[in-house]
Amino acid sequence: MENFINYFETIPSSHRSLILVGGLTFFWLLESGLPLFQFKYKKWRHALPNLFFTLTTVIINFVLAFLLLGTADWVVANNFGIINWLPKMPLVLYAFLGVFLLDFFGAYLAHFVEHKVKPLWMVHLVHHTDHNVDTTTANRHHPIESVIRFTFTLFGVFIVGAPIALVMLYQAMSLIFSQFTHANIKLPKTLDKTLSYFIVSPDMHKIHHHYRLPYTDSNYGNIFSVWDRLFGTYMYMDRENLIYGVDVFPDAQKNSHIKELLKQPFQNYEKPTLSADIEK
Repeated sequence: MENFINYFETIPSSHRSLILVGGLTFFWLLESGLPLFQFKYKKWRHALPNLFFTLTTVIINFVLAFLLLGTADWVVANNFGIINWLPKMPLVLYAFLGVFLLDFFGAYLAHFVEHKVKPLWMVHLVHHTDHNVDTTTANRHHPIESVIRFTFTLFGVFIVGAPIALVMLYQAMSLIFSQFTHANIKLPKTLDKTLSYFIVSPDMHKIHHHYRLPYTDSNYGNIFSVWDRLFGTYMYMDRENLIYGVDVFPDAQKNSHIKELLKQPFQNYEKPTLSADIEK
């Protein structure tokens, strides 16, 4: 375990890129063999705007990485943060707890706030206006959202007291899980449901991409499903009833153009309250 942690402490940028590209390639191929939906789209054309936003996310995270490193080094040097205030524990438990808490601050909390604060929701819309959710949707985030997500992660590193090794481990896991949960794959329902009691499963997350409330405002988690169950934001619906997108932004053509997506956060829009299609 110590060697594993040491690896992430000094993980080369090339290895991080390999995780991104390797995960994307793996789930891209898996979608062909185990598709949840038979999308009538040209996969490469659909992927282009999503890959563009993946690139902007990578650039922003790279430019701001010094803040993560500086914060992680500071909390360790000053013995600051939740996991540093707890009694000494086995390394494997220390690592799990660090990633577990970073998942709350960097993913669940950030995601929840984005849905509740209108200006942030307008930015986050870019992620939701994909009408054909697949593994490339995972990093379809407006550049402004990339900064917002980074800020929450930075706050998490500070509060949790995570060393840079756990930060890198968390980010790698977060990326793979996001690619996994967005992938257009069909797991056996029993398996998917069982997984959802411990981690965010593909069906669980895709409910969040349903085009109408209240499902859009549910299942915010990224790695661990416990946060949604703990805070009452978990919802379930049969995957056969899923319709992707956002009901008030129905233009699939506009929602597939990079220029239109970059402008999307600045449009006038009132978020509806509730839909009438709540599953009983």
